[in-house]
Amino acid sequence: MEYSSRLVEKAVNEMSQLPGIGKRTALRLVLHLLKLPKEQTTFLTQSLSSMREDVQFCESCHNISDASVCDICYNAKRDHQIICVVEDIRDVMAIENTGQFRGIYHVLGGKISPVDGVGPSQLNINSLVEKVKSGLVNEIIFALSSTMEGDTTNFYIYKQIQDFDVITSTIARGISVGDELEYADEVTLGRSILHRVPFEKSLKNI
Repeated sequence: MEYSSRLVEKAVNEMSQLPGIGKRTALRLVLHLLKLPKEQTTFLTQSLSSMREDVQFCESCHNISDASVCDICYNAKRDHQIICVVEDIRDVMAIENTGQFRGIYHVLGGKISPVDGVGPSQLNINSLVEKVKSGLVNEIIFALSSTMEGDTTNFYIYKQIQDFDVITSTIARGISVGDELEYADEVTLGRSILHRVPFEKSLKNI
């Protein structure tokens, strides 16, 4: 693809690094930005820069936040005795959109996957175990995607906390095996949270 401007070419190359954005789509977006008033593109670049510089990770649950503690963990109306364990920040958003869960979350930041070189020490597992050890947690809900890696991660955490006085459950398998949580529709995901089952029962299916 030939460009009459190196600045445009550079912008297209950077834009095309985003997920799902190819060179043609990137070019279309860049040319669209060129048509906008300068003030509008300035607001866009400023918001992106501010997000990158100022967004934090909650020191309690590892969710994204504008402060050291996210709004969910800070909310006294949430049930802090029930923790929903998820892989990714997008999963928090997906479950929140159902409006069915009133506990808090714990974002692992991934799943155990030896093939990809991801082990337990690279995930936010130790901080979850410490929460359970504190005695302030009543139930842990495993809400990882129903894949081999998700089940392996669930089982690893379960073995770490099984000797403590805490209920372990997993979301009902209204989510198809092998599906990623973020792509589930809100009704199905909401029902999976409401009709969660004891984790021990799910072990029979692994």
